[in-house]
Parts: sequence; structure tokens; C-alpha cells
Amino acid sequence: MIFYKELQSETVLHKQKMYSMPIIQATMNGQVGVPEYIAFLTQAYHHVKHTLPLLMACGSRLSMEQEWIRVAMAEYIEEELGHQEWILSDIEAAGGDAQTVRSGKPGLHTDIMVAYAYDLIARKNPVGFLGMVYVLEHTSTELATGAADTLKTNLGLRDTAFSYLYSHGSLDLEHIAFYEKLVNRLESAEDKQAVIESAQAFYYLYGNIFAELGTGLNSSSAA
Repeated sequence: MIFYKELQSETVLHKQKMYSMPIIQATMNGQVGVPEYIAFLTQAYHHVKHTLPLLMACGSRLSMEQEWIRVAMAEYIEEELGHQEWILSDIEAAGGDAQTVRSGKPGLHTDIMVAYAYDLIARKNPVGFLGMVYVLEHTSTELATGAADTLKTNLGLRDTAFSYLYSHGSLDLEHIAFYEKLVNRLESAEDKQAVIESAQAFYYLYGNIFAELGTGLNSSSAA
């Protein structure tokens, strides 16, 4: 089986479990408010700001035989430059305080996901980082644009409050094609397994961030 197809097959249940979470369903149905949207952007900022450092760390840990993966990491770096600043601009446009977010701390589960990524690269197999790339990019393409459309309609915010979601919904479609070609070049069974296990873990870890956001939504509803 082509590895990309195998990766999809081995992670589909993990993806479905994450996508069925109440907070994600509520978002897609327009049942969240501006505070929840800003809370999402806040956590997005605190993991997206690590994208470049993680890509660099991954590239630095690859062997000379994996130079073709390092070249791909360099291309990702060029594409991802400044995306955390887009998020801060969206926060301001939505009525939030971007500087408070910039100087603040991430939620526990955001911190755990980022720490897991660094540990995966440093202690296990840096190629496994491609599992995180898979989860974040597929989540963007499959959810971001629809969520942005629904939220814009229901929250009454300007387009400038959704640059991160809209850009990633469309931009990552190109990234998916690039990613598919990249992972299909993997030959090592160990590297392939590392990517699969990493993607499974990141669906869980990323889902925990949304679950934490959902706790806040439930509290607001109860009030």
C-alpha cells in the first residue's frame, strides 16, 4: 500500500474521535461565542509560535541520508514564517488583547502537545514529527474554512478576524499534496511506524486542547 494511504487508514478512527468532540461540533454549527473563538486563537498562537523552532529542530536531527526531508523542512519554514502574527492580528480584530496573549502562558494541554513534539524529535525519531504535520494540516483543510464561514456569519466579526483560519484552509490544500509526495518517499519501516504512531498521538493531544476549550464553553453555558 502507498504509505500515505496507509497513514490515512491507520489514523482514521483517531481523527473521527477528535472530530466528534462536542466543542468541534458546536463550532461547526455556530454555537460558540466570541470569547470561545478568542480562546481558540490564544491556544493556536501558543503552539503555532513553535512551528519554526520545531521544523528547525527536526531538520537538525536528521541524518545526511535524510537530506531530502531536511530540504522539505526548509520549504515548510519558508511557508510558515510569521503565521503566529496573523493569529495575534485576528485576536485584535475579534476584540481581544493580542499583547496579553503574546506575553501569556499556554493552557496545560497546549503545553503538553508542544513538549511532546520537542521530545519526539530529540529523544525518539525526528521523522515522527511528520505525524504532527499530518494532523495539523489535515485538520486545517477539513475544518478551518467551514468553521471560519460559520463563525463569521454567527459572530458578526469582520473578515480581518479570520485570516488564520481562511489562509490555512486554502493554503494547506497545497501543503497536503506536497506532504503526500514527501511521506510516500519514506522507505524505512521504522520511520513509517514513527509517523503513524505520532499522528495517532497528535490527534489525541490536539483533541485535548479542544476538550479544554470545551470545558470553558460548558461553564459559560451553565452560567
